[in-house]
Amino acid sequence: RTEWNHDSSLDWHLHEQPAHRQISLLLGELNHLYRTIPALHQRDHDPAGFRWLAIDDAAHSVLAYERIAHDGSIVIAAHNFTPVPRHNYRLGVPTAGLWREILNTDAETFGGSGQGNLGGVESTPVRAHGHELSINVTVPPLGAIFLQR
Repeated sequence: RTEWNHDSSLDWHLHEQPAHRQISLLLGELNHLYRTIPALHQRDHDPAGFRWLAIDDAAHSVLAYERIAHDGSIVIAAHNFTPVPRHNYRLGVPTAGLWREILNTDAETFGGSGQGNLGGVESTPVRAHGHELSINVTVPPLGAIFLQR
């Protein structure tokens, strides 16, 4: 709560409060995913490791993109910058099948409202974002989802 002061210790006691503990859990999960899922860290400096899906949706304040590993595996991330959940938000996907929600920053575990995609969504043959297939997702309020095939 106070700016770090080299003359005193950090406010470690704040970790005992639920909101602080929940943010700590979220950061731990983000770090774990970044380390263990190649699409999130490989090709960081290679344009082929990134592709925009939704970059021009100012009306909904949503951004979405693909992160692509050397082996072609993909993680899709969608971010909602408003307090309004975006239900039935269509995202183009490159492959058919179940897209599993590997992280939802709005999960109750992290102090969120718990709005999400019940673990995953199945692709449908509806064209979107340059792909022949797409998924219909809920992008939680002031949150992000990460999906993997």
